[in-house]
Order: sequence, then C-alpha cells, then structure tokens
Amino acid sequence: MTAVYLELGTKRIFACALEWPGWCRSGRDAQRALAALTAYAERYAVVAERAKITFEPGDVRVVERVRGGSTTDFGAPEQPASTDFAARDGATAQRQAALVRAAWDVFAEVAAVTPEQLRKGPRGGGRDRDKMIEHVIAAEASYARRIGVKHPAPAAGDAAAVAALRAEVLDVLAAPTDGTPVPRGGWPAAYAARRIAWHVLDHAWEMQDRATS
Repeated sequence: MTAVYLELGTKRIFACALEWPGWCRSGRDAQRALAALTAYAERYAVVAERAKITFEPGDVRVVERVRGGSTTDFGAPEQPASTDFAARDGATAQRQAALVRAAWDVFAEVAAVTPEQLRKGPRGGGRDRDKMIEHVIAAEASYARRIGVKHPAPAAGDAAAVAALRAEVLDVLAAPTDGTPVPRGGWPAAYAARRIAWHVLDHAWEMQDRATS
C-alpha cells in the first residue's frame, strides 16, 4: 500500500504520497484529492522508471492529516508530515534524491518537445513554456535556501548555474539525517524533496496538458 498524508485547507486538500516525492495532487475534498492522486499514478510511474526504482503503489492509505493554510488554498502544498522530521538512513535519502533528479529530467524532456506558446485558460491566463521554465528555476533557488543552499536564481539559459544549484540541492537531499530539528524557517530534507519534485512535475504535466488540449 502507499502511505499518504492529507494537507487540509479550507478550499483545497492535497494528498501526498510520503515515499514518492512529487506524487501529490489536490481536490476540493479528501475524496477528490485521493482520486486525483490515484489518477496520476501512471504519469508518476515515468519518474520512478527514470530513477530506476520499482513503482508498484497498490492502494493508498491515509496515515496522517495536517492543517494547511493560505498556500494550500492557493494551490501548493505547504506543510510537512510529522515523519518528515524523523531520521532518514542513507538508502532512503539517496532514493528520494534520485526521484527528485528524475523529476528534473522528465521536466527537461517535456519542455524540449513542448511548443513555446501554450493553450490559455478560460480567462486567458497561464504561463507559456519559457516563462514556466524560468518560474520553476527561480522557485528552486528559493526552496534551496530552506535547506541551506544559497545561490542567486540562475537564468533559465545558464545551464552551468542551474546544474550547480541542483547539484548542491541533491547533496543535501541525498545525505542521511538524524532527526535534529531544522532551523527556524527551514525545511526537513524529506519535505524539501517532496515540494521540489511536486513543483517540477506539476508544471511538466501542465505543459503536457496545455500543449495537447
């Protein structure tokens, strides 16, 4: 079975798979959030395959509920699960890092075959491809600071700077942790892996959907 926690906002609920960074979807209630998570299993399988990790999720099982906030309702998960603060052994940390790396690879592959101009929303909203890429990279520089990695936000076209940022992030994510409390305002590495991978995949899947719909 797949252990899932629910992040409860007032307008939106996220269902996040604890052991699969990035496999996290939302809905207007818990039932819809869990249904959305299950519906995206096939898409997430591509990430696991890229990381060379067997993906046989089975049924989902809710193991925890946490209270979200305004960011939850806006459309992004913002709260760690209690297990994110626990110690992680080296194998677990390296597995999580491998899935984050695979999420970046999938994003790059999707972006490479996505047209620059994407279908707009019903009110004309939504970033086009290049703006979305810039947004993802800028967000990663911000997220990285939550785990002690401090880089200026790289330009989207600066492959060396992007690679340097991501290499340092992976170093942190792949390191075992002993459960020592994180600094105020910081993120535990397990949650950082989930949030980074979720953001990358959410936009990769958005590009796919808006390019073909």
